[in-house]
Order: sequence, then structure tokens, then C-alpha cells
Amino acid sequence: MAKEPQTPVEEEVERAEREEAEPQPEPQDTVEGADEAAEEAAADAENLEEPDAEVLTARVEELEQSLAETKEQALRAAAEAQNVRRRAEQDVDKARKFALERFVKELLPVVDSLEKALDAMQEGADETHREGVSMTLKMQLDVLNKFGVEVVEPEGEPFDPQYHEAMAMVPNPELEPNTVMEVVQKGYLLNGRLVRPAMVVVSQESS
Repeated sequence: MAKEPQTPVEEEVERAEREEAEPQPEPQDTVEGADEAAEEAAADAENLEEPDAEVLTARVEELEQSLAETKEQALRAAAEAQNVRRRAEQDVDKARKFALERFVKELLPVVDSLEKALDAMQEGADETHREGVSMTLKMQLDVLNKFGVEVVEPEGEPFDPQYHEAMAMVPNPELEPNTVMEVVQKGYLLNGRLVRPAMVVVSQESS
């Protein structure tokens, strides 16, 4: 049976069905272009990541160095503040301890006079008078002692130029050389600081 001739519309439909049924090969150029674009994007990403890592590392090192310097400055400032506070406390303590130094120096001649008056009194002197001078001297010394004044009376002790002033050197075979033989005038300390040296006679080796 002879095939009927197809109309142009039927031929066009049949051709479209054949094209859909046949597998269409992927364009090689398109695939290769996509691969190259992906590789370039990955390379660009790596190039971007490496400088960012270096910048971050440098920034971290810079911050660590800055932190170390800040800590050191803080420690120095704290140490300096502590030193200033300690010096201020020492100055206040010294001012408190030695504020009376001038006043004590003015009182010492009074003590010397009372001691000389007591020594000058003979055994036959009025006992009431003698007792009054003795009590006055004791009260004076007690008050001085209350405020940190100490007597330096080094008879029989080795001569110490820091606290003693030699008035004379006398040969004495019975004593070691440079021994205080006699105290001419007592010395005094105020809270450990010398207010007046003791005037003494010192022994020396016999020739």
C-alpha cells in the first residue's frame, strides 16, 4: 500500500520528534569554558586568602607586642607609685620622729644644769633641797625618755666616733686603748639619731 504524501506540517512535526529522540551532545567548548572559569575562581580565592592570612598574622603580632608594652608600662607605673608612697611614708615618719629635735637640744642645757647642781651639793646640804633637785631632774629625764630621747653615757665602753667626742687622750695601763675613761658631758639620741655627742676622755696605750 503506497504511503500517502505528508503535508509540510506533518513533516515538520516528524522532524522535531526525531531531534528530541536523538541524544544531543554537550558542546565541548561550553564545558571547557566552565572548567577554566572554576579554576580561575579557585586561584583567585587562594590569592585572596594568602594575603589575608599574612595580614592577620602581622596584626596579631602587633597587638601582642602592644599588649606586652602596655603591661610593662603598667608594672613600671605601679612600682613607681609604690616607691613614691614609701618615700612619703618615710618622710612623714621622720618628720614625726624628729620634729622635737630642736626642742630637745634646747632642753639639754637645763638637764646639764640640774645634774651639776645635784653633784655640787655637799652631804651637809639641805636634804629637802637636794631631794627637790633630784626629783626635778628625774621628771625631766622621764619626759625626754617618753618622747624617744636616750642618754649616751659610755664610760668603760670602746670609743665610738659616731657617738662620742674625745676631749682628751690619757695613758692608762689598766684599760684597753681607746676605752672611754670618763664622761665629761652626757650625749643624747632622739629615736636613734644623735642629737649631741658624749664628751669623753679616752685611754691610750702607755709609752
